[in-house]
Amino acid sequence: MIIDNRSQVRKVLILTLLLNLFVMSLKAFVGFATGSLSLQADALHSVTDSANNVLGLFTSRFSSPIPDRDHPYGHQKFEAVGALGIAAFLGIACFEIFTGAIERIFGESKTIEISLPELSLLLIVLAVNIFVAVYERKEGKRVQSPILIADAYHTMSDVWVTIVVLVGLIGIYLSNTFNIPQLQWLDLILVFPVALLVFRSGWEVIKDNLPWLVDEVAIAPEMIHQIVMEVPGVINCHDIASRGLLGRQVFIEMHLIVEAEDVGNAHQITEEIEEALQEKFKPVRVMIHIEPPEYKSKNISLGEEN
Repeated sequence: MIIDNRSQVRKVLILTLLLNLFVMSLKAFVGFATGSLSLQADALHSVTDSANNVLGLFTSRFSSPIPDRDHPYGHQKFEAVGALGIAAFLGIACFEIFTGAIERIFGESKTIEISLPELSLLLIVLAVNIFVAVYERKEGKRVQSPILIADAYHTMSDVWVTIVVLVGLIGIYLSNTFNIPQLQWLDLILVFPVALLVFRSGWEVIKDNLPWLVDEVAIAPEMIHQIVMEVPGVINCHDIASRGLLGRQVFIEMHLIVEAEDVGNAHQITEEIEEALQEKFKPVRVMIHIEPPEYKSKNISLGEEN
């Protein structure tokens, strides 16, 4: 069974793109109006949010699960490639934040002014970011979309970044109100945890998608072996391999020894095996190689030594 969720993914990405553009505009406006380096860095982070949505729309267009002659296993890994593109954008944002902070440290100091209305705009930004992160993660899990889940990680990092920046700007507001010049350093000091939060988000995206791209095992072979051996007529199941993304699309291969009088009976047993695996791990595509009864193997997993 093949599931094509691309239309649902595109709807979510279009909505979040519009919201991210709104958030980016507010951050950039307040950041340049006040001269806050941390808020300008946060606006840069939001630029990557919008770029990620565009990237997601692009990869979703080409990530059809339907196989064709040139891609017999479908095109779904384009989504994982897109998710790694998001991690690259996060890396760029992290580098830009660090370089901006270093330039400010060794450059000319600048007094930052911020008003209550400008702080109120940032509270609106925070509320929108939280909505986008929760909504995108929920929809990503519902439709099993790596690109949406990865982008939700990115947006959640934006939430924490905005909270950190907001705390710093509140400190600066108090600095100007109560004449405490030392609090002006908050804007610069908080740039570094912002960069670390951005880096962590990128690492989470890589950790979630790289195993899919390098064909790491999707289902423990022992679990598959247990299900297959419960099917009547199966004598031995060995050299089991699986790859893909559980809940999205998994490909399973195995070698089988069955107790059957003819090819028709053997085929019926394999059909029952496919139904059992489909019920447990759907969607899956199963490839079964039938071997003669006299063949002996103790290897459950493909790659084990006899």
